[in-house]
Amino acid sequence: MTATPVKPAPSAPPADDGLLLPVVDDDGAPFWQYARRGELRVQACAACGVLRFPPRPCCPHCQSFDSEWRRMSGRGRIWSYVFPHPPLLPAYAEQAPYNAVVVELLDAPRIRLVGNLVTSADAALDSVDPSRLRIGAGVKVVFHAMADGVTVPRWLLERP
Repeated sequence: MTATPVKPAPSAPPADDGLLLPVVDDDGAPFWQYARRGELRVQACAACGVLRFPPRPCCPHCQSFDSEWRRMSGRGRIWSYVFPHPPLLPAYAEQAPYNAVVVELLDAPRIRLVGNLVTSADAALDSVDPSRLRIGAGVKVVFHAMADGVTVPRWLLERP
């Protein structure tokens, strides 16, 4: 009699060298598909045109269920930032101090995305000297390919 291997129950999404991957749901799946192609797009209501993030099935302004995905310029400014402190997951602790930034998109100021400010798309999370971060600093998007075909937006300073 041979034992049948037991698959562990899914808990957290798989990680990329210990870094957490985003959870992709039906509403947000197009965002991640466009990111994989190197495009920053935001969901918009097809009825009233209002941009919305995070993605959701119904427009909070007019209650329409019709939506489209509009391409953004990929430029923004740092709206806020933080340097996470321990305790951190091991892969994050190895890169501390690193930043987590909130970026306000220039072509959609009510839309803010969370990510990391780095020196290149594939740089470590701690690649930018903490003294370089400033509220209002101009940034532009780059895309980092992670495990399982997931690509995440990251941010570069417009003036390195």
